[in-house]
Amino acid sequence: MNTLTREGGMTAPDAMSGDIVEALADGGLCRLPGVLIGTVAFQCYSGLLGVRLPMAAILTGDADIAQGYAISWEVEDSLPPIVALLQGVDATFRPVPHRSGSAASSAFQSADGYRVEFLTSNRGSDDYIDQPAKMPAIGGASADPLRFLDFLIREPVRTILLHRSGVPVVVPDPSRYAIHKLIVASRRHTDGQGPAKREKDVRQAALLFEALRQTRRSADLALVYNEAWDRGPAWQEGIRTGAGMLPAQDAERFETVLIEGAKKNREDIELPFGER
Repeated sequence: MNTLTREGGMTAPDAMSGDIVEALADGGLCRLPGVLIGTVAFQCYSGLLGVRLPMAAILTGDADIAQGYAISWEVEDSLPPIVALLQGVDATFRPVPHRSGSAASSAFQSADGYRVEFLTSNRGSDDYIDQPAKMPAIGGASADPLRFLDFLIREPVRTILLHRSGVPVVVPDPSRYAIHKLIVASRRHTDGQGPAKREKDVRQAALLFEALRQTRRSADLALVYNEAWDRGPAWQEGIRTGAGMLPAQDAERFETVLIEGAKKNREDIELPFGER
């Protein structure tokens, strides 16, 4: 780990994020499987892809964990109680009351404000969005259903979080993460932390587009892009809007890598910026 971070230019997470993920991993997070998403997952792509990623794009104060709803019910296994795992890292962790008024909690927060949140794919209509889903495999915690999450956590990959002696984790495929970030950016609210989070979403997507080009994974990106595009108008609008937030140079690189990947796959592709 020291060689990778100090000499290789790879990025280690902050101590709190690393300790929390390590506690969850020791409890069996990968086995279930639970997928590490969000910025802590983004920190893993530097080592996974063999590229250097700027620190400004990977700083965080939270950890997000996702699991498929059906998997949680079918796996017949569970993490130990989530509160106990988190309090083993910081004794001040407490469940956060759910916004719906439900007694179930999908998020936990320390006295210092560090937040751990559990998410799952939306099972149907938007009627489920504001209701926590019962998740038997995650140690008594519930999870917030989110649209587009099933796309993100499909076919995840195993890698290592560069913390202490290395923590085994499961993260989204980097191509899926990049496309998903464009869609998420398009849906950020303009109040509160929305603009800052939107800017980080777009920045992370742009960095991954370039990293995938450099590491000759344009074909993977084009396949995932076409999968998302073919899911219908709402997905296409999200991609278009998110891509429109990219700075001009990043937008041009995104278009270039999509065209390159489509040629490798011998497939047609409809670009988010229109035909050129």
